[in-house]
Amino acid sequence: MRGDEEWSTVPNLVRAAAGRYGEREAVVEGRTRITYTELGARVERAAAACMASGVEPGDRVAVWAPNTLDWIVSALGAVTAGAVLVPLNTRFKGAEAAYVLERSRAKLLFVTGTFLGTSYVASLRRCEAGLPHLERVVVLADTAPEADGYMTWKDFLAAGERISAGQVRIRAEAVPASAPSDIIYTSGTTGRPKGAVISHAQTLRCYAIWSELAGLREGDRYLIVNPFFHTFGYKAGIIACLMRGATMIPQPVFDVDTVLANIAAERISVLPGPPTLHQALLDHPARASHDLSALRLVVTGAAVVPLQLVERLRTELDIATVLTAYGLSEASGIVTMCRRGDPPEVIASTAGRAVPGTELRVLAAPGEPGEIMVRGFHVMSGYFEDPETTAATITADGWLRTGDVGVLDEDGNLRITDRIKDMFIVGGFNAYPAEIEQLLGLHPDVADVAVIGVPDPRLGEVGKAYAVRRPGATVTADDLIAWSRREMANYKVPRAVEFVSELPRNASGKVVKGNLREC
Repeated sequence: MRGDEEWSTVPNLVRAAAGRYGEREAVVEGRTRITYTELGARVERAAAACMASGVEPGDRVAVWAPNTLDWIVSALGAVTAGAVLVPLNTRFKGAEAAYVLERSRAKLLFVTGTFLGTSYVASLRRCEAGLPHLERVVVLADTAPEADGYMTWKDFLAAGERISAGQVRIRAEAVPASAPSDIIYTSGTTGRPKGAVISHAQTLRCYAIWSELAGLREGDRYLIVNPFFHTFGYKAGIIACLMRGATMIPQPVFDVDTVLANIAAERISVLPGPPTLHQALLDHPARASHDLSALRLVVTGAAVVPLQLVERLRTELDIATVLTAYGLSEASGIVTMCRRGDPPEVIASTAGRAVPGTELRVLAAPGEPGEIMVRGFHVMSGYFEDPETTAATITADGWLRTGDVGVLDEDGNLRITDRIKDMFIVGGFNAYPAEIEQLLGLHPDVADVAVIGVPDPRLGEVGKAYAVRRPGATVTADDLIAWSRREMANYKVPRAVEFVSELPRNASGKVVKGNLREC
């Protein structure tokens, strides 16, 4: 299944995969094992239920849930019904999720019940007064609140039985390749999430390329630890597997013991993820007691991937293909990628070369660091209903300002050296100082605050806050950290707080974060 004519849209892809891969195993979740034929049928049922619930082409449908079979079915069902998928970060607190739901004007939300000890439904209900566009909430569980607009997954599917398979087919086939398939919300220097709009055609072309370069193949067994709410988890995971007939084994939470158990029990052959995942795997004291011999493909990415990590994956685990890549949501998640056969030092020290159809340039002299600019078929059409920010991000001649700093070598390999946006990565999650600062600024005892990323041996980087107390306030570092844990996703929570009398600012009033990093 390689010809674009077979899957010009995601609904086409789902149907083509069911037809081509039939009885091959599609998804494994605990004791549940379904084939591609069964997955196709489940997606059609979910699409019918979306239609019965009033979802029209172009409506936004959100999913706020961990990596599960229900996520796959509900998301693909919504897109098959012509909706635009809006994935929500499972680390969000209620107010953070509500902002994205309000901003996207989501009509329907699929939400998990309780995950990691948190009731997502309770978090949502505390904020639902500000969500006038949200008409229905489907709880991916056996129970749902007895309130208007709430229903269980089972009842939702049952309500779709009045929609025929033929009606679903007509709706799916009417989706144009140029239509938006998803809006991935990503924060930036403004401190508020912005929605990158990506089309069906862009998504499918990108991940056909990714699958080819990575060497994903039919029969691969793919442990998807990268969150589905992230471009890489959804598209390099679900979409790529649908294209190649690989088996998806979703893992809701990164836990190295579970990863090891899954690799051995399910004969996992493909394991993409951040360097921290693979480092934890290599260093686990019980690693030798698990059979990891089926592993053959690892794809990772970060500003720095230790050369030793690449070499250990190849030698200690005998993994044939280890690749690094670079991408961002505004470019459909993929810009550069190493190639099979590249030497270990290229894989470790660079993010590879531009993928086909991509132009890449660095605004600096050859060999010098500068802002990375990208142009190509995969660049978003813009931020959802935000023309001003779009215009500031995409030039008139189509170049995307990534906000990242890098160096291009003579072979076209890109090395990421810094981030203009000050973003830092906490255990694989992008953390944006402006957004964290905005949340910390809500604390009644904080007058001023700045956040930077600092090295951490386990997570790579974590946040450190420099805060100015309000007059008379006695808030401590422990107080502010504890408050942050209640108010924001865990990866955003500063691990250290230093109180200062004032923040260093330049003549225009902007905080000089370089001075803070030198402290």
